[in-house]
Amino acid sequence: MKLFNIIFFTLFIINFNYSQVKKNVFFDQKVLIKKFHTIDELEGLKKGELTKLYADRINEIITILPYLALTNEANVRMSDIGIQENSGHLKSLNKQHIATSEALENTKTVISEFIPYADTEKIIWGILYFEEIIKKIRIGANGNF
Repeated sequence: MKLFNIIFFTLFIINFNYSQVKKNVFFDQKVLIKKFHTIDELEGLKKGELTKLYADRINEIITILPYLALTNEANVRMSDIGIQENSGHLKSLNKQHIATSEALENTKTVISEFIPYADTEKIIWGILYFEEIIKKIRIGANGNF
């Protein structure tokens, strides 16, 4: 039983530390899309796949935009750019993460309910448009991609 308690406590501490680290970053790598598409690639996809791509691109844009003047890179901590990681700043960042999460959840619901009714060409146009915005966000103010 003691061994079980030690293992449980260790896993709890590891999980707690991991979650604390994630709260100190503006956004993490998992929100970034991994692939940009051509119109030919998109025309070969079904509407459900297009809707998922559409939602993923909106997710990245909504997540990154509030921090664009600070950073366009994932996993950047406040301290990395000279912001003190005090309780007030951490609380503000956590509130923003919660608000963004709720907004994205609502947006995802709206997208999944309404976007499938759009013309396929317009969904493709939206995806390509969002990808251009993401490319510009990733290039940043200094032109680094």
